[in-house]
Amino acid sequence: MKTRSGNQSLLKMLSISKPIIQAPMAGVSTPALAAAVSNAGGLGSLGVGAMKADAAREAIRQTRARTQAPFNVNVFTHEPAVGNATVEKAWLDWLAPYFSNYGANAPEQLGEIYTSFVEDQAMLEVFLEEKPAVVSFHFGLPSGRIISALKDAGIVLFASATNLSEACAAVNAGVDALVAQGVEAGGHRGMFNPGEFDEALGTFALTRLLVEKFDLPIIAAGGIMDGAGIAAALALGAQAAQLGTAFVASPETSIDSGYRAALLSEQAQHTVLTSAISGRPARSMMNRFTELGLDANAPATPRYPIAYDAGKALHAAAKAKGDFGYGAHWAGQAAALARSLPAAELMAVLDAELKDAIRGLQQYGG
Repeated sequence: MKTRSGNQSLLKMLSISKPIIQAPMAGVSTPALAAAVSNAGGLGSLGVGAMKADAAREAIRQTRARTQAPFNVNVFTHEPAVGNATVEKAWLDWLAPYFSNYGANAPEQLGEIYTSFVEDQAMLEVFLEEKPAVVSFHFGLPSGRIISALKDAGIVLFASATNLSEACAAVNAGVDALVAQGVEAGGHRGMFNPGEFDEALGTFALTRLLVEKFDLPIIAAGGIMDGAGIAAALALGAQAAQLGTAFVASPETSIDSGYRAALLSEQAQHTVLTSAISGRPARSMMNRFTELGLDANAPATPRYPIAYDAGKALHAAAKAKGDFGYGAHWAGQAAALARSLPAAELMAVLDAELKDAIRGLQQYGG
């Protein structure tokens, strides 16, 4: 398959043998998962956006203890939230009866539970000292000073983009590759400004737009679950495919039993974009929390990640009573294709499926 995007091969740039990137998935990915994917020839990833700097350092070192291969470390680069006491109180008052159903009280106040990388100097210092092969940005871009520091340290930089405007900003900022995140993707939309109109571009359309526009590697992400999907991404000109939901059911992830059961059930056939859980649009399997987000009487949701403080508290209260229906069950639109396989085994299956799909396309072309 011929690829147009990128003057330099992404696989050569990263010294990987397979065009498969495991999505970072903060709160789901683990050193064991990232290492298994990298050891199998792909690019494993750690999501450290929800971690403090010391925890991120430990995760990087634990991954390095399991693999000599390169891996990606992902951070959240959202605009730091500005609290609004009125909005937050209204949200907590509205959620209070749901907490009460589980014998719990809603928090008295909410806080910004994650520090954005754009102002996390301690996290930057960890990266400059530990020098992971790749650092990737989600929700926007850090300052030019931070990007220059990371590049000077020899770190390859990825940035997620959901439209051409975001991609242009990332290219102008100096990133080395773009992750074309289609609306099919599970988890949080990578939109730089969630207050702006979302064009909701699909993975195929966005990948083609970016491949034709930019001369750097494009990574397709969103709704890709098997080798045929990877082959389709490559046929569109992407140099690799990023898969998240495909790995969520692997035993190396840190998900709880409720999340795992939902992903491997009929529930995986139904996903929806919701801001109710975290305060930013994110694709989840439909559950009790996403139903709350569809309630026309719901008040305004607090800013991300302040709303997530309430979301995590409600999930914890329900989970303590055996109800997993308020979890952040992030999943892409093709979640029903998920397989509960160890990551190394899944990588082998994906590689075999990819080769089969390519052979089929070659036979079709004569």
